[in-house]
Amino acid sequence: MKFGTKAIHAGQEPDPTTGAIMTPIYQTSTYVQHAPGDHKGYAYARGKNPTRVALEACLAALENAKHGLCFSSGMGAADAIIKLLVPGDEVIATDDLYGGSYRMFTKVFSKYGIVFHFVDMHDLDAIEKTINDKTKMIWVETPTNPMMKIIDIAAMVEIAKKHNLISVIDNTFASPYLQNPLDMGADIVMHSATKYLNGHSDVIMGAICTNNDALYEQLAFIANSCGATPGPQDSFLVMRGLKTLHVRMERHCQNGKAVAHYLKNHPKVGKVYWPGFEEHPNHAVAKKQMRDFGGMISFTLKTDSFEDASTLASNTKVFSLAESLGGVESLIGHPASMTHASIPTQERIKTGITDSLLRLSVGIEDEEDLIEDLRQALEKIV
Repeated sequence: MKFGTKAIHAGQEPDPTTGAIMTPIYQTSTYVQHAPGDHKGYAYARGKNPTRVALEACLAALENAKHGLCFSSGMGAADAIIKLLVPGDEVIATDDLYGGSYRMFTKVFSKYGIVFHFVDMHDLDAIEKTINDKTKMIWVETPTNPMMKIIDIAAMVEIAKKHNLISVIDNTFASPYLQNPLDMGADIVMHSATKYLNGHSDVIMGAICTNNDALYEQLAFIANSCGATPGPQDSFLVMRGLKTLHVRMERHCQNGKAVAHYLKNHPKVGKVYWPGFEEHPNHAVAKKQMRDFGGMISFTLKTDSFEDASTLASNTKVFSLAESLGGVESLIGHPASMTHASIPTQERIKTGITDSLLRLSVGIEDEEDLIEDLRQALEKIV
């Protein structure tokens, strides 16, 4: 079954009672049992809900996985993955990392004795040198947030297997439409389902997919025990969003390409970070492991001025100044003061998150309107 067909049909059957083509919202906290223990898999909705089960099956199908799990947020999914570890374990993570992940790793889990090393994953030797007998996991974002670095998933998986490490790929920026890390041998793929999977900026949710039965059992136990599970209404909305993921992603990619090329040729713009450019670091890897280059773009201004970045971001009319990404509407953000504010200044500047860096989530509006909006906002910079 091809991707678009799976997005619409996987995990879903007409309701046997009414014939409703959409999976019902099972708005219940508990389930009546015919006899003690006779619950047919459904006992209490924190553990299982039929609406959520249908969504998890659909997500698993899109990632070519045996198992899917949904969480109340992307951070809830990340939290569950780190809970696979024990005090003293170490994790090697991408140095260019979503600020929320960095904050959780360094401010929450480091207090429980889990050690995190943030490494430039373009440098395979640096990763090898960081691994020791306490290392248990490699955590990869690709493309990274916000510098759009492309990490070679196959190379990371090879290192992980060589050292018996769990490989985790945060696939949020790409979505399963653009890449499938499990097909490259990764152990776990995770998403902030809030973003492209849902696509309509009206749900907070996270997701994990895996082909590893043992890891799934552990993660399902953590989800049920710790309770970061989503409700049926949100599950229904994400399932609705998935039905158009393939057509939305086509337009995100098309618009992203047009906007990236426009910015690249603008006299007030400094660097443009978009993996579709041939000169982008690891462009060849992106071409190999992705089906297209996506709608996420970061760029700097030649002045490298916070004031100029603020002027631009405050004067767009189609691009809304807001955190998050992956919705049908276009967003502009300032990572240093918004999504990555929790990263110490020296650390963020080291990875390229300067005061003038702006991040775009290019939506599915008409590309001419998006380009015109950026043109008039750039004109406001004196």
